[in-house]
Amino acid sequence: MPSETGSPQPTSQPPSAKQKTAAKTKRGGWWFLLGAIVLHAVLSLFDRELVSASLQHFVGLLKTIAPILLLVMVFMWILDVLVAPATIKKYMGHESGWKGWAISIVAGILSHGPVYAWYPLLQSLQQQGTRPALIATFLYARSIKLPWLPMLAYYFGSLYMILFTIFLTLFAPLVGWVTERSSRAKE
Repeated sequence: MPSETGSPQPTSQPPSAKQKTAAKTKRGGWWFLLGAIVLHAVLSLFDRELVSASLQHFVGLLKTIAPILLLVMVFMWILDVLVAPATIKKYMGHESGWKGWAISIVAGILSHGPVYAWYPLLQSLQQQGTRPALIATFLYARSIKLPWLPMLAYYFGSLYMILFTIFLTLFAPLVGWVTERSSRAKE
């Protein structure tokens, strides 16, 4: 239907199932937070020491995780503001070649902290054109923990540590490739 200016008005389309799910997911976090607060309030009526210990544990956990979350948020900001999606597609997209695999492996080995802190960054990368295979490769390569290699060598021997690290590094791209193929087959 034309507007008063004579140009056609955009027709409003009903939200898709994907948009509805995304909206529910965004609200779900707030409902979970509200539920946790109510649960803590009710439990504090029965056992204040338990709730106090729970909150102290939460604060300690938050102190441990906060620097990693901050680092991930900085990376996400850098990706959103400073790095063009075309650059990400060039180095991490379907045509990235061996450079994309190498970046995924090295980044996975060097990454630290809980894996769930990296999920928002990986989602942002995927939305900007990163191959699912490279994300799976990154996640697989995270199993190589540089600070723990000396302990691994101490308990199992240097040869075991070297071979274990080499095999994890070599199989990371294979796992990424298989993951990408499997996820395509289900679509």
